[in-house]
Amino acid sequence: MASNTATMGNLPSGTSVCTTIPDILYIPELIFGGLVWILVACTYVVPHNPQAWVMFVSVFCFLLTFIWLVVFACGSHNNRGIWAAADFAYHGIAAMLYLSASVHLAKVTLDKNNPATATDSRNYKLDISAVVFSYTATLLYFVHTILSAIRWKSF
Repeated sequence: MASNTATMGNLPSGTSVCTTIPDILYIPELIFGGLVWILVACTYVVPHNPQAWVMFVSVFCFLLTFIWLVVFACGSHNNRGIWAAADFAYHGIAAMLYLSASVHLAKVTLDKNNPATATDSRNYKLDISAVVFSYTATLLYFVHTILSAIRWKSF
């Protein structure tokens, strides 16, 4: 009988991707990353450059996480040690990218709260939600990085 906490030295394939640690985090990463993407795309923001960086990071990480999930689900990872190292590296890079995007998004959102600039309440609330989801995605990627590092070291 398969356990929900498969041994850290094994890379899952098939449907076990959605039941093993740390790979169960793929689904929340996709959900929260998609929410950041949607919420930032819904708002009108005057400083476009920081928001463009947030959009790039959220779309890039969403697509690569989805591709990574499909690779693991299809069982296309033959050399397990290299794939475990690549999983660790990808999630570490994604965590750093999301952290930088979250800081930019929080700065833009705080600047929009300035009473001197008249902002509508709807966009401000959407940006606050995007900041919360962005930091949540950052935390998920960071936890996945730590658990992937533990799994990689067990090979």
